[in-house]
This record gives sequence, C-alpha cells and structure tokens, in this order.
Amino acid sequence: PPRTSSLASPIMMLSGHAGEVYTMKFAPNGEHLASAGFDKILSLWKVYGECENYLVLPGHQNAVLEVQWSSDGLYLFTASADKSVMVWDVEAERRIKRWNEHRLIVNSCCPSRRGMQLCASGSDDRSARVWDLRQKRSVHTLQHAFQVTCVAFMDDATQLCTGGLDNSARVWDLRKGDVVMTLDGHTDTLTGMEVSTDGSYLLTNAMDNTVRIWDLRPYAPADRCVKIFRGATHNYEKHLLRCAWSPDGSQVTAGSSDRFVYVWDTTSRRILYKLPGHAGSVNEVDFHPKEPIVGSCSSDRNIFLGELGQH
Repeated sequence: PPRTSSLASPIMMLSGHAGEVYTMKFAPNGEHLASAGFDKILSLWKVYGECENYLVLPGHQNAVLEVQWSSDGLYLFTASADKSVMVWDVEAERRIKRWNEHRLIVNSCCPSRRGMQLCASGSDDRSARVWDLRQKRSVHTLQHAFQVTCVAFMDDATQLCTGGLDNSARVWDLRKGDVVMTLDGHTDTLTGMEVSTDGSYLLTNAMDNTVRIWDLRPYAPADRCVKIFRGATHNYEKHLLRCAWSPDGSQVTAGSSDRFVYVWDTTSRRILYKLPGHAGSVNEVDFHPKEPIVGSCSSDRNIFLGELGQH
C-alpha cells in the first residue's frame, strides 16, 4: 500500500523503558514524543528516522502516571505516584518546578491551552489542584468526595473538567470554585479525559468499557452524552487507560487492556482500526498532530508508532 506518513517505516517500535509505560504524548510540532511509566524516568524520543531516545530525565521517586506538553512545546508536565507534579524545561533539559501539596498519588495533569501557563492535577487525596508556573503553591484547590483520576482544562483556563471514582465527570468554574456541569452516564471509574480541539466536546474513558463524547456547549440538551464507543476493555489491573481525539476531531482512540489499539470514526462510531502488536495492556494512545500516525504505549514496556491508511 502507498505510504501515508514520513515515518521511517509504517510501524516503528521504541524500546528502552525498564518497566510498564503508562503514558506517552506527541509534541505539538510532531517532531518528538515524551513517555514515562513504572521506571520513574521521563523519556524523550525523535518521531522520525530511527526514533532515537535522545534524552532521559530522572527525578520522580515513583511511577509517572501522566505526561503532558505545554501547547507551545517548551515545557513538559508530569504527574506521579510520588505525590508530586513536576515541570520540565525541554530545551534546558532539566526540571524547573516540583509541586508537592498533594498528600497521595497524583493520577493526572493537564496544562492550560492558552493564556498564562497553568497546570491542573488530580489525586487520590480527593482533590484537584491548579498551579501557576510562576508560583510555588497551588492557586486553586477543588475538593471532591472521591479520588480524582483525570483532569482536563477547557479551551479557556477558567473551567476545568475532572473525573474519578464516582463515575461522573464534572466541569468546575475556577472563578467561583463551583461545579457548573455534572456529566452522568458512566457506570464505573473514569480513567481518562480530553477536551476536543475546538473546546466543544469532552471525550472520556471509563472502567465500564465505554468511551463517551459529551457536549460541553452552554445550551446543549440536558443529556449531554452524544456518542458511546465500545470495543476497548478494562481489566483487573485497573490501569488508568487514557483517550484522545484526532487533531480534526473525526476520530477518537483509547487505551485497552486487551492489547489492541482502537481507533473509532467519531460520526459513525465504527471501529476503523483495531491494531495488534502489543503484548500487554495498551495504557495510552495519542494521535500525531500533523500526520496520520498513532503512538501507543503499553505494559509490555514498548511504544509503537503506526501509520494509518487513507480513510
């Protein structure tokens, strides 16, 4: 078949992690990716050529559960089981911040998309916190009744989505510190969430084995769940399997404990791809920002980059 991307070959395997890989994200420019997991190391890789692992950044004292790039690609944010959130300067190749206010495992982090650089985090200590890169301490604390497993900033940094063990997603207004929207429908713990590129929809993954899309727009109908995708599974390992939108919103993807990478068509809800290769739970999948490529990371310690065909 004709090639659709600039990858050195249609499938690339990136190995080097010494333990389960829980998280991976492409850089906004598509030239690099970051990954992390059980081995506590933040790893940076080149996407093209031989996919060289050009930088390893130690610093966390326990597993890293989520990594995120700032929208300008200058910073990386990591959430860890060592109870900290760290900020890394990519060009200087060093850690520049360590936020330590969470009392238990930090499951998730998410940077604001524009405006001043904020980062949100969600923890087993039943709180979500918002941090300002220029300050030592958190600027908002949102108390929850249950552990918080995933967080996602809305398109502007005045609102934050959170999800966790009570099966609901919530949208908080940070100016008031109140919940302005509760999204009920999942029947088990949420494990991942991402707001669409245009800010109108929220994608969630949960242990009820469904991936859902919710309409976040102000005047949407009362039942905001507009799509349910099936196929991806969760199992006894209870890993925080994440989910992601394609850049144009036409496809969504999610991790799955059955070792496959699932990609769905957003409109028809059809499974477009069910990609084999991993020998363990697929913990996170991410779409490349510019080309038809998906990256996936797994408990088998490997990362795959795969070229998608024409659709």
